[in-house]
Amino acid sequence: MFTRLMENTLQKFANFPVIAILGPRQSGKTTLAQKAYPDHAFVSLENPILREFALKEPAQFLESYANKNGLIIDEFQYVPQILSYIQLDVDAKKRKSFFILTGSQNFLVNQAITQSLAGRVGILNLQPLSLRELAQNNLLPKSPAKTVFNGFYPRLYNEQFTPEQLYPSYIQTYIERDVRQIINVGDLGTFQKFLQLCASRIGNLLNLSDLAMVCGISVTTARRWLSLLEASYIIFLLEPYFNNFSKRLTKMPKLYFYDTGLACSLLRISSPEALALHPFWGSLFECCIIADIAKQYFNQGSRPPFYFWRDKNGRLEVDCLIDEAGMLFPIEVKASERISNDFFTGLSEWNRLAYGENPQKDPAAQTYLLYAGNEKQIRTQAQVVPWTEAGSLVTEITRSGKRK
Repeated sequence: MFTRLMENTLQKFANFPVIAILGPRQSGKTTLAQKAYPDHAFVSLENPILREFALKEPAQFLESYANKNGLIIDEFQYVPQILSYIQLDVDAKKRKSFFILTGSQNFLVNQAITQSLAGRVGILNLQPLSLRELAQNNLLPKSPAKTVFNGFYPRLYNEQFTPEQLYPSYIQTYIERDVRQIINVGDLGTFQKFLQLCASRIGNLLNLSDLAMVCGISVTTARRWLSLLEASYIIFLLEPYFNNFSKRLTKMPKLYFYDTGLACSLLRISSPEALALHPFWGSLFECCIIADIAKQYFNQGSRPPFYFWRDKNGRLEVDCLIDEAGMLFPIEVKASERISNDFFTGLSEWNRLAYGENPQKDPAAQTYLLYAGNEKQIRTQAQVVPWTEAGSLVTEITRSGKRK
């Protein structure tokens, strides 16, 4: 069983009467809940018999399965109506950390929570394993290509599945169960093609019209399917940053997957060796790092405050900007094992625009270059961080923000 960083974060949410652990299927939500709350009763609404009981007699269901310590309800999105009855119980008895809910469909879950449990629930997002969690559990591969290819789902490491075994089955199950349940997709084959096309656009600006045209669907359908992928924690969109010294170049966000192993499977990449030579290697390595930054914030119990930046001419770019306590931390990601001077061009331009009129600032102290090599360096332009240490970046940045 893995040690998850969110175990400590759960303690910070202990005063809430309800705690919701959300995230993609097989990210470890149920395992985390049972490990963190071993004395709570447990019930899963994936069981159709229990689901029918909860639907028809929700009050009796809660009374039947809860014990004096509390109740874990797994995949509660199947019966969102039960939250109204949980609210009545919470308001009447005011017990801390009594109901622990897990769910894997974000927009259904959030809509239900907003309507029934606002102010009564602490919401956490558990993603698959992070770089730091792999390292702490002695599971981090030595090769960045192998790490990106394997991905981060716990079953790969807990049950010795291979990526070739896990991801095609995961994709098929996701499409046949979750997609059919949430929206009416007439042609599941077309939806899978859409998913593969999204994988081929990792790290690129999202051109929804182009995506729809290539897939052979309407822009409206593409937008709806994209929202579904976001809601089920398959993809996320990184928004552009802009302020008064650089006009916004585009309103289009960049598209990333939360898990690179899943993306590699969709792209039919067959091995770490093939990945290292693949045209998408740079985009997938960047995706791995950006997604891990998101996981680091989620594991702290907060939303990732990050963006990307391009100059007004579209020539220079910074892959990630973290806004921490009013300070901006530019981060460049390079899938190279060697450092080149031109890696710092975008970072230098950003710092020139941001701090050119304020020489008292030390921009290099809060500027980072993350790369696929193993050597840590302090350069004039930035701190150079090897990929193996990228999993602690948010902790370092958070400390810098507090020292402001």
